Amino acid sequence: MTNERTFSKGKKERGGISLRNLLNKKLKNEKGLTLIELLAVIVILAIIALIAIPAIGSIVSNSKSKAILSDSTAIIAGAKTAITDGACDGVATTGATACTKANLGDYLEDAKGAMSTSDVVVKDGNTYKITYAKFGDLNDKYAKLVNDAGATNVKTSKVATQPQIAAAMGGK
Repeated sequence: MTNERTFSKGKKERGGISLRNLLNKKLKNEKGLTLIELLAVIVILAIIALIAIPAIGSIVSNSKSKAILSDSTAIIAGAKTAITDGACDGVATTGATACTKANLGDYLEDAKGAMSTSDVVVKDGNTYKITYAKFGDLNDKYAKLVNDAGATNVKTSKVATQPQIAAAMGGK
């Protein structure tokens, strides 16, 4: 049996190759992946996963720390407005002004979710200092940045000033 057929159209004859025979021939020559090729692909994927998973974990950790610093900046901004409006209480012994979670409810969209009852913003002169419990959750990289900007140990003291937070976030 031959792969060629003769087609007649009118008086002319043309030769041609059967499409079915051509496909069958191609399919018979196709072979699947060998076990070695399959194992090589799996090993390459495993190596990529070993590299990517720690990098993704670091990105997530840095994002959480940046969110904590951003929240503290927003709390200080809300406290500035509350102090200007006279919504915060004066501290009789020092002459400073302190804003608590209760004072900031109208000045922050999510003060109840962002702050704990122990969190407070104190204005002493022109300096705003925040005591924020979530500073204990900062990863070491961002805790060091805040510490290098002048805090004693932000993870244990949970206290930082606005310039320290701004410096840790890359600003001045």
